[in-house]
Amino acid sequence: MCRSLFTLFIFFTLSSGIAQNSFQDVFSNTTRPLKENIRITFQDARNNKTFLPISVLKGKNEGPVFTIVAGVHGFEYPPIVGVQELLSEIDVDKLNGTVIIIPIANTSSFFSRTSIVNPHDQVNLNVAFPGKSTGSVTQKIADFITTTIIPASDVFIDIHGGGVNEDLIPFALFYDNPNYPEQTKKARELTENSGFEYIVSYPFSLRDDEPAKYVFKQASQDGKIALSFESGKLGNIQENAVSLVKNGVYNMLDDMDMYDNGTGPHANLIQLNNQTYLSATETGLFYSDLNAGDTVKAGDVVGYITNEFGEKLKEYRAHTSGIILYKISTPPVNIDDTLMCISKRL
Repeated sequence: MCRSLFTLFIFFTLSSGIAQNSFQDVFSNTTRPLKENIRITFQDARNNKTFLPISVLKGKNEGPVFTIVAGVHGFEYPPIVGVQELLSEIDVDKLNGTVIIIPIANTSSFFSRTSIVNPHDQVNLNVAFPGKSTGSVTQKIADFITTTIIPASDVFIDIHGGGVNEDLIPFALFYDNPNYPEQTKKARELTENSGFEYIVSYPFSLRDDEPAKYVFKQASQDGKIALSFESGKLGNIQENAVSLVKNGVYNMLDDMDMYDNGTGPHANLIQLNNQTYLSATETGLFYSDLNAGDTVKAGDVVGYITNEFGEKLKEYRAHTSGIILYKISTPPVNIDDTLMCISKRL
């Protein structure tokens, strides 16, 4: 853990020397190999200001463009630390193609230790896509990623982890998008070769004119090879979660013939789909003896909610059989909060 925190410290200590060049200037630069860190600043009509850090790593040889985004939620630390370490480890002389890394997409949330929303405008970047060029600072960031970063990408991965109140099992996921069968096929292949044990497919039914909300769903809607990782939980830095993130990226880069540092797929893949979500219908305190990764059967009691006096308000039962992907692991809940997500085996 100390090594990971030291990595973060060094990155931000050196941040004053980061160039303010535009992304397009760096991305269109024909110099190879190349590694350049830039900051894109944003300001809205209410004078809220923030910035987006972007690293562009151009390999010695031409090849695909592989984009990595972490820190959409500022309290999800293992993905952030994982991409920090990737930035220091990837040798551009051995890289084919280009890797774009946004190490912390929501810097305002990160530095203010705000779990979900940007404290400047109270907007959750995770549901802000495609964004708005004339909107608040968070909407501007979403718009920039939608109009500038995603179009430049061949592969787009959005890396998350469990927040301060979430227990989850690590998994790799993709959207089963029938509108782009070849991209979906490759996304499935990449997740299966990522080294994660649990592979989750999400259904995709958005029309082109519907907002995607989520950044990698936006990338899928735009016809990119789009996928995501979930690794880490409870707002802490776990070294095994950091290692899973890094190993997953290296395995996918290896699959794309971009970088030779992969370890291959997990020996025992578990395929999951058909997620169901159990939501709170009361405000109170949630209690459950179950953990992420546990198997439940339809009808099983999975927890209960009490009021402030400890009086039981309601028992909650699983609507379906499957594996708990993630669940709330701290007592306070509000109406409509997701208590847990259960996914079926294929």
